[in-house]
Amino acid sequence: MLKVENLNQYYGGSHILRDLSFEAPTGQVTCLLGRNGVGKTTLLKTLMGLVPAKTGTVVFDGQTITHAPSHTRVKAGIGFVPQGREIFPRLTVEENLRMGLATKPGGTPIPPRIYEMFPVLKQMLKRRGGDLSGGQQQQLAIGRALAFGPKLLILDEPTEGIQPSIIKDIERAIRALAEEGSMAILLVEQYYDFARSLADQYLLMERGEFIKRGAGADMDRDGVRELLSV
Repeated sequence: MLKVENLNQYYGGSHILRDLSFEAPTGQVTCLLGRNGVGKTTLLKTLMGLVPAKTGTVVFDGQTITHAPSHTRVKAGIGFVPQGREIFPRLTVEENLRMGLATKPGGTPIPPRIYEMFPVLKQMLKRRGGDLSGGQQQQLAIGRALAFGPKLLILDEPTEGIQPSIIKDIERAIRALAEEGSMAILLVEQYYDFARSLADQYLLMERGEFIKRGAGADMDRDGVRELLSV
């Protein structure tokens, strides 16, 4: 679904992303791991067109989107859950979810499966997003990204600042989405156990490049936890 080849990005004179190449297949969770400041969020912003790629190629669903604007990428089928959630605090839960349908015809209903995954959203439809807890806001951000039925879902550290019970709910939702086999999932995460439980494949990043990659089932054997803590 997503294929990245030789991607490079610079901030001023700093080489931030260094010749990155990887694929994110449909029906699988691809986990991108690394400590703070190694380039993970920059990579996601480049994939979303928020930061222009200097060199390299990004192909999504068979189409080259390397220089496409962000809204074109969303229309093509990429859903993005940014770090920090970035919901609309003054809009209700329902209005936030409807923002995820902006690329659909007017009157398109909110998919019922969002409420099945996150029942609390249905209970709080008329409450303002800013009145929700951090964990509930994260569920809302994921629901908003799922509303239009993406082919690729990108999540940037969805467990950050979230209570353990809601982390389990988010884990179950991501696993269910992957098992449906209709979308690819690219998950950026620092919480090792969460990543290991979900990863079909992993990419470990350090100083803007991948230093190790492999099957999610091999993360313990490959010493990924130790490399994250170095």
